[in-house]
Amino acid sequence: MLSGLNIGAITQSLSYLFVQGMSTTLTLTVLAAVGGVVLGTLIALMRLSSLPVLPKIAAGYVNLMRSLPLVLVIFWFFFLMPYIAAWVLNASRPVPVGGFASALITFTLFEAAYFSEIMRAGIQSVSQGQVGAGYALGLTYRQVMMYIVLPQAFRNMIPVLLTQTVILFQDTSLVYVVSVTDFLGAASKIAQRDGTIVEMYLFVALVYFVICFSFSMLVRRLQARIAISR
Repeated sequence: MLSGLNIGAITQSLSYLFVQGMSTTLTLTVLAAVGGVVLGTLIALMRLSSLPVLPKIAAGYVNLMRSLPLVLVIFWFFFLMPYIAAWVLNASRPVPVGGFASALITFTLFEAAYFSEIMRAGIQSVSQGQVGAGYALGLTYRQVMMYIVLPQAFRNMIPVLLTQTVILFQDTSLVYVVSVTDFLGAASKIAQRDGTIVEMYLFVALVYFVICFSFSMLVRRLQARIAISR
């Protein structure tokens, strides 16, 4: 069966697949992960706030995002962002946003809900004795969070954050629905053009497996190292 595959179609398309497709996938993954962690940390702090309103707002946001299919959220932002941008800029017509920008905003907001729960667990894993010691030294709440709690929370949650980033990397394949040429989208275009559907999708599956499996092994080693250092 494998002997009948057109391997040449894959080798001839490697430049387009990786330069155009994989670069888009990795860029989207990195930017959305960084934005998701930053926004997720703020949401986690809101959920742990002593103010009565902030935890409810943050919990509502997290529950909403985690209850919706990602592909539906992608469609929402893709079609709504031009109108939202027009409202913000007070423009008379919808403002073109583009598929990549719309997908980046979608993934950042969507993943922030998941990263916030990871960061909340990391913050709560820090001993309250260290927090109390920080206040005893005269530090403010902001200083305690910046210099004592958050560094340890990030360190404790690095394996879980990386695992969620791997999931984000896999989820970026959904951007084909808004015509963004990611790795899967590039392979799909070549497959339809050359009639090499089996070859291209097998190759895509192999590449995703190698990347995700390698990062999973890295996460396991990092998790074991953090456990030993504790």
